[in-house]
Amino acid sequence: MSYLIVPSFIQNAGPMGILLIAVVVLVLFGRGKISSLMGEVGKGITAFKKGVNDGTKQLEDEAVESAKDVTPDKDKDDKG
Repeated sequence: MSYLIVPSFIQNAGPMGILLIAVVVLVLFGRGKISSLMGEVGKGITAFKKGVNDGTKQLEDEAVESAKDVTPDKDKDDKG
């Protein structure tokens, strides 16, 4: 069993508490540092989505390749 220790003031944080935490973080780190951090998070999300889309496309391409007709030529000639 693992227990997550969370301070009680965070458990009971309402909208005002979250706003207070946001203001403190803004004062400590500054607007420029936070905006550059959010920019990096955005780039990471974009890269993740691109990777997922590329992987999905690759799987679809492999499925199409594996679905090709593999009937031997002699069997094709007999039917046609």
